[in-house]
Amino acid sequence: MSKRFFHSLTVLVSLGTLPEAVLAHTGADSIHGFTAGFAHPFMGPDHLLTMLAVGVWAAALGGRALWFVPLSFVTVMAVGAGVQHFGLVLPSAEMAVALSVAVMGLVLVVNRRAGYGLAGALAAGFALFHGYVHAEEIGRDMGAFHYAGGFLIATAVLHGLGMLLGAAVGNLDLLRKALGAFCAGVGIYLLAGS
Repeated sequence: MSKRFFHSLTVLVSLGTLPEAVLAHTGADSIHGFTAGFAHPFMGPDHLLTMLAVGVWAAALGGRALWFVPLSFVTVMAVGAGVQHFGLVLPSAEMAVALSVAVMGLVLVVNRRAGYGLAGALAAGFALFHGYVHAEEIGRDMGAFHYAGGFLIATAVLHGLGMLLGAAVGNLDLLRKALGAFCAGVGIYLLAGS
């Protein structure tokens, strides 16, 4: 595995280990908001599987995709949260999130090489809806900034875990395809329910 891969992974995982104090705010709202935001991506199969799949795909693509694809996802996810926060409407956001699980699963199954720009654009397109849906869950008793910080850091951690999984799977196409098939199946199930 390359030095660049481990550097990218270290940066992503390090973001997830930042203490609450780094946010320079105290109080129950900030702690509750950050904790709830951090937990949210881990609690639903739609977010969890998509974010892991993005990391696995970035690892499979290698090179610039190692940092560009996850960074594109996290950045545009913040934009999606802002879209919701300012009252703009993204129609069928939940359906787009379910679709992202299925498509990312198919991407892992098919395993076509894609340039990092195209891969980043696909990840970013889905991230817009993930951010929007995350922001819909912000409660009145939570600070929006802290909640968003929590889910953005959790997303980076999940991408890092996906990259580790992708590196561990390496050239074992069968395992990557099995993970992709599982994601696609869950995505189709979620689409049927939306």
